Amino acid sequence: MKNQLIVCEGYIPRPLAAVGTYLAAGILLWFLAGPPFSGAMDSPAPDGVVTANFGLNEQGRPSLGVVFRAEGPVHAADRGELVFHRGQEDRSSRLPSPLGAWAAYDHGDGILGIYSRFEDAPAFSPAPAPRNPRPERGETLAASGVSGWSEQTGFSFALYDRRERRWVNPSLIIAPFPDDRAPEILSVRLQSSDGTLIPPGQTRISQGRYGIIVHAVDALSRASAIRLAPYRLGVSLNGAEAGSLNFETFSARDGILSIRRNGLSPVSEVYAPYPAFKVGEAWFTRGQTTLELIARDASGNEASFIMRLEVD
Repeated sequence: MKNQLIVCEGYIPRPLAAVGTYLAAGILLWFLAGPPFSGAMDSPAPDGVVTANFGLNEQGRPSLGVVFRAEGPVHAADRGELVFHRGQEDRSSRLPSPLGAWAAYDHGDGILGIYSRFEDAPAFSPAPAPRNPRPERGETLAASGVSGWSEQTGFSFALYDRRERRWVNPSLIIAPFPDDRAPEILSVRLQSSDGTLIPPGQTRISQGRYGIIVHAVDALSRASAIRLAPYRLGVSLNGAEAGSLNFETFSARDGILSIRRNGLSPVSEVYAPYPAFKVGEAWFTRGQTTLELIARDASGNEASFIMRLEVD
């Protein structure tokens, strides 16, 4: 089976100074077709601190992987084969390199692991075809560092399902991070059909269709000040489900990045410019209405919010 050249017009990781998230750009990768992924992986940084996770809203764009603040080695999440590598100073491509030093590994079963912004001295360098390095699970790939558009020592890790053409939440595959804290629901706001946001605390509205916009965050421990994206947001009206937003995968097809919100929705319709999410839309009929929101993290911790409205 021959290699295929894939150009994915979408997003690649962008670490920022404060939260270490991801930038929209393009990514050029060589890889082989394969069957759907069905295994589990180890964390590439068991002792690292997660500073940005899959689905985090950064200025209206989603992060597509996990950013670790870490010292020391970057480990292979699973056995793999190196298919692409780029150094910090590599000028062979005209594509921008906010990832700094990075590498892509074929982990089999249709999954590509992308390790980026590490120190520009990877343990494995591409060998002449057809022999590429094949690290074992847990083996050192590189050292945590500061390269690309980053200002703290660490690295980024993302997973791409090349068969389904989608970015995958690493929390579905790697061992879960210890998490003893439920998500926090900071605000729930309604948006009328003309785009007007209902002021916080207003409990009387007119009959009509409204978007439901939620600002919810998660932290992995009670001592952590780092705020991450939740794993799932669900909203109901008078006990009936009105919307569900799942941070499991982002589909990357035909140049459009989409997230599963009931059906697939473009991220531009879900990610607000401020750190919030449009969970869904619902028709509010006259009378008393109870809106309930549940936020869940990847460990199963939940938080709920109830709003009672009078609809004229």
